[in-house]
Amino acid sequence: MADEREARLTHLAEDGSATMVDVGDKDDTMRVAEAEGHVRMKPETLELILAGNLKKGDVIGAARIAGIMAAKQTASLIPLCHPLALTKVSVEIEPDAALPGLRVRTLAKLTGKTGVEMEALMAASVACLTIYDMAKAVDRGMEIGGIRVLAKSGGKSGDWTMTSEGLR
Repeated sequence: MADEREARLTHLAEDGSATMVDVGDKDDTMRVAEAEGHVRMKPETLELILAGNLKKGDVIGAARIAGIMAAKQTASLIPLCHPLALTKVSVEIEPDAALPGLRVRTLAKLTGKTGVEMEALMAASVACLTIYDMAKAVDRGMEIGGIRVLAKSGGKSGDWTMTSEGLR
């Protein structure tokens, strides 16, 4: 059974209108979130990317930078997110022959009053979109998927980690 905090949507006012949550009275704590996503593609596309043979250049390098930039712009794109002074954003991109494709894993960190899950998700999403953009000339059938939060820590709600069943 969900507790009262989980049973209500925090971005809705009593009248049902959207509102930005007031975090002014919350304590500053270290907040960390990790997220992931993947881009499934033809094996030949993965080979071209890893060999650096696409006309647009270094796909993995560009996607990493795009993900970092996206995390820093989250509040500009997600209407009710707070602008945050991130202290760390990382984007790791690894080939996975079993997909086949690329797996993206991100981390966002700060000391502040609100969590960084959206920033980690934004980094993963935009890194995946950048991979698609750079490789679409050779593989329009690529599939972006698996965008999700893997873990978060800090704040009043405490730590949370995704399990293999998708529950904490």
